[in-house]
Amino acid sequence: MKNDRMTGMARLWTAHRDAAFPDRLRSVDIAGIEMVMLDADVAGCISTWLNDGGNIDDRWWDVLAARERDLERVVPELSGDEAAYFQRLLDMTVSVLDSSGELPPG
Repeated sequence: MKNDRMTGMARLWTAHRDAAFPDRLRSVDIAGIEMVMLDADVAGCISTWLNDGGNIDDRWWDVLAARERDLERVVPELSGDEAAYFQRLLDMTVSVLDSSGELPPG
């Protein structure tokens, strides 16, 4: 199961890396969220998760959980390629957070 999740995530990650960041969002905040930083934070967490064999420490898990809430706020505000770009980030975020099977200790 973990290998299937890793393979699927690697495919999504490759698609995301190959996609251009939406030009309009380079200097835009949506719902008070800086889109470039949202992308960078989530990308860093996903990359770390993949490089560490499907593991993420509590610090990165917390960052990703906070960014999941941000993604849930901004995706409905977007359309077209912008929405697809950030929906893919949200899909990867949910997959990584779900991969632990439980919330880390608070």
